[in-house]
Amino acid sequence: MRQEELIAERYGLAFARIKEIPDESICGEAYRDYFMQTAEFMLLLNRTYDMVESGDLRRMSMEELKEHNHALYADILPEHYGESYANPAYAVNRLGESIGQLLSCLYAELRSAVPAVYEGNRNAVLIRAELLLEVYQIFVSEEQETGGVPEIDTLLRTLYWYVNDYYEADFEERTAAVLDADRDFARRIIMESNLSDLRYLYYFGEYITENELETAAHLNEMSEERIRLMADTYTEGYRIGFEVTNKDISIKETVAIRYALGFERMIRQAVQNFDRIGLQSSFCRAGGSVFQARSVNKNGYFGANPNKQYDYDHREDQALFLDNALAESRYAAAQRVYERYKEQAALFGGPAVVEIFGETPFVPEVKKEACRLSEKQQKLSVALAGRMSALQNNYIKGEERSFTIIAFPVPQIGAQYAEIFDAVVEINTLDYMRYRKIQQTIIDALDKGLTVLVKGGKGNETDMKIQLHPLEDPETQTNFENCVADVNIPVGEVFTSPLLTGTEGLLHVTRVFLNGLEYKNIRLRFEDGFVTDYDCENFPQREENRKYIRDNVLFHHDRLPLGEFAIGTNTTAYRAARKYHIEDKLPILIAEKTGPHFALGDTCYSHEETVRLYNPDGKEIIAKDNEVSVLRDTDVSKAYFQCHTDITIPYDELGEVSVLTESGEKIAIIQNGQFVLPGCEELNRALTEQ
Repeated sequence: MRQEELIAERYGLAFARIKEIPDESICGEAYRDYFMQTAEFMLLLNRTYDMVESGDLRRMSMEELKEHNHALYADILPEHYGESYANPAYAVNRLGESIGQLLSCLYAELRSAVPAVYEGNRNAVLIRAELLLEVYQIFVSEEQETGGVPEIDTLLRTLYWYVNDYYEADFEERTAAVLDADRDFARRIIMESNLSDLRYLYYFGEYITENELETAAHLNEMSEERIRLMADTYTEGYRIGFEVTNKDISIKETVAIRYALGFERMIRQAVQNFDRIGLQSSFCRAGGSVFQARSVNKNGYFGANPNKQYDYDHREDQALFLDNALAESRYAAAQRVYERYKEQAALFGGPAVVEIFGETPFVPEVKKEACRLSEKQQKLSVALAGRMSALQNNYIKGEERSFTIIAFPVPQIGAQYAEIFDAVVEINTLDYMRYRKIQQTIIDALDKGLTVLVKGGKGNETDMKIQLHPLEDPETQTNFENCVADVNIPVGEVFTSPLLTGTEGLLHVTRVFLNGLEYKNIRLRFEDGFVTDYDCENFPQREENRKYIRDNVLFHHDRLPLGEFAIGTNTTAYRAARKYHIEDKLPILIAEKTGPHFALGDTCYSHEETVRLYNPDGKEIIAKDNEVSVLRDTDVSKAYFQCHTDITIPYDELGEVSVLTESGEKIAIIQNGQFVLPGCEELNRALTEQ
């Protein structure tokens, strides 16, 4: 029997059995309700699969598509989440602590099959259906044999082997989607749909809200010239990224497009642009299953997030099963997959990312019922991430790949959406030659010094000293990169990887959003370049605040180094943020250009330290390493942290940015939120304009 026929037969048997569950009353009442609801959800997926396969989905009206889309996500929406088994707090309250956590994780995993249904991936739906049946049968057997409930270890083993057995297939599916443009599910929708008929948004299998519909409608109203300008800025940034880093784009064949649904008109133009420069566009959906670990931040293409609290609650579900053996199994599986795709990996140029901003800021609720990694598991997770990163770099070499990122607002940003969108297009397309000249003036001043001082003002307590690399030949060398609009759009920063030894002090920001999460009065203390203490004021208990930072800024590391120091120069973006009152909604990509910023984690040149880089003035950038990254030659596991989080101090919280020369002279660059270095006066115009 062929594989497809075997899967089809198993699929039929599985759903025939699931169909019986709602009519059975074998388990205790609480568990019976759980299995009835999860069975009903799986049956809804089965009906959706039939609709996709038969073509009925494409014949549905807009109202029918909206109704069906809502039904798929209804019980995890905020208004229903309080009584959903996907909510660990509700599941634990109803089913008990250990079993409740596991069954909540199971339900979240079943929900991750929604996209597979739309892609016609029968096997991905099948393995989740069979997991549900296996767990259900354990409850049935225990009820019949003892009248009780199963041991938690029995259930945990079932989940463990599910993850172990299917991880490789999932990793291969996602790797292929990134590296192989022939995996064209999303591309066909983008390139072949009538984009004026917004029903196409419901064909992706993502949650769709007015945000996505209004975004698509807004882009449909824009002129062809405007759309081309947006797409050209995006794709040219990608191309120039190769050029300025002396990398050969001609040896690459694939670029991975990551974006939020609603931008298809721009993305269609971008695909055509990439085609013209010899790159095929691939589209990998953002992950959302237990195989990848959920996150509030999406990495791939994605629709609306039905409930960020849901993703936050399940971000550490792997605490239920992660151990050394599974970590080794995952690593070995990834090795096999990369080896099978090594030819495609060598031809992969890197990602081209379109970020969005303007959504309602998310402040998570920390739930004691949610799974949390133990200290041992945190260290194991960090170590595995490091090994996986090094493995990927063996096949997709950092010194050969590049990327670009651009950001646009979504309608949820407010009533002035159209105006804000136009302002952001202006920001993204600023004259980089003008900025390049001003930024070179700042770099020339910085290169005269050994230490940069950054001090806060107006209630900001920052008092930082940043140690720069010594320049052996100032006539040919520089510490700072003159960043114009290439990989990081928009234009507007000069940045360096500072020395760690001698870098010290307090970094304080009154309010900042990092990786989609809000931090109030975050304070980070540095000694010799490493964070040694940290706190914020999000929660009443200090330990909860520290855990919040450790989990979401330090990413479970005991400590992180300062990988980057930069001075943002995009005062136009700062002015727009103040004018439209969207400071709390700006993405890091733009926010980092609106003041000096500090990045925790890897340097700006992670895995590309040996690539020789030059500023437009011809000077070579020599500050690409620090005392940690140089360990890559002796122990690569100690050289990288797989994270890089920018924290920006806005201009209006700045007292001083200055550089100290070897002779003790202090050269002021910014004082009291204004650029005071001669040659930078034009930057202040946007700061003073209303």
